[in-house]
Amino acid sequence: MMPVQLEALRPHQWVKNLLVFAPLLFATTGPRGQETNTFFVPGAWQAAGWAFAVFSLAASSIYLLNDIVDREADARHPKKRSRPIASGRLSVGAAWTLLAIVLVACAAAAMLVPTAAGSAPFLVWPAAYLALNVAYSFFLKALVVVDCMCIALGFQLRVMAGAAAVQVEASHWLLLCTFFFSLFLAFCKRYEEVGRKAEVEGLTRATMEHYSLAFLNMMIGPMAALSILSYALYTVSPETVARHGSDRLMYTVPIVVYGVFRYLFLVYRKSEGGDPARLLFRDLPLVLSGLFYALAVVALLRLVPTPA
Repeated sequence: MMPVQLEALRPHQWVKNLLVFAPLLFATTGPRGQETNTFFVPGAWQAAGWAFAVFSLAASSIYLLNDIVDREADARHPKKRSRPIASGRLSVGAAWTLLAIVLVACAAAAMLVPTAAGSAPFLVWPAAYLALNVAYSFFLKALVVVDCMCIALGFQLRVMAGAAAVQVEASHWLLLCTFFFSLFLAFCKRYEEVGRKAEVEGLTRATMEHYSLAFLNMMIGPMAALSILSYALYTVSPETVARHGSDRLMYTVPIVVYGVFRYLFLVYRKSEGGDPARLLFRDLPLVLSGLFYALAVVALLRLVPTPA
């Protein structure tokens, strides 16, 4: 059984922070005409690994803060009442102590991430992520649509932090793809929550009273389409072709399309989608499509020689 302190950190949610590794797959570094794939740059994986650790600790600190603040509402929720703080298995005092330890560890780990000359310290990125999420926890989560946009911005910050860690510039296309796809996931999460609210006596989100299944349907469809379209355009954009020397990345589009449609199937036919992090581990077709996509990107961009 997982120790209660580790359970309170929600380590299964750390999978979201794998986005910091995205620049390793898609970015290049070096002067024009002599670009080097960041995938093969010595030290890049170590820097991205530290960035992953930093954002995992930052995310866990936010989960702890939310669970402390929302412990009474969570205690009335059929699922959340089993969380360590809501259930009383972890005292509020111990939770505050754990939160302080996690924040110190987060700051210490951030200092280990290298910073490019003339750039702001890497600590700026987790600090921005924490500021966004604190604002979300105490104010922005009560604003319809804005709450979902905050989630999407949190994912964008992960990508930008990953780019800063390996000292490359994040592609505008990559940021757009991240924003639309994470917004798609956020609306799917709200869809599942609204669908289950009849089972919940005390709603823990004020915005749930304003969302409806019909409204969320209108949001999910366009976000799914924009996620696919932005990625497809990214693969054939002149910027991407120039960066990688070919448009071969377009051959991964069918995998992305399948992943989005599979997720929609799980949301609408299986009533899942409330916890994307758990779903990414639990649904075998989704797991396999994600692994196949990563292998395809590495093979197409990093292992197959670029035509002269």
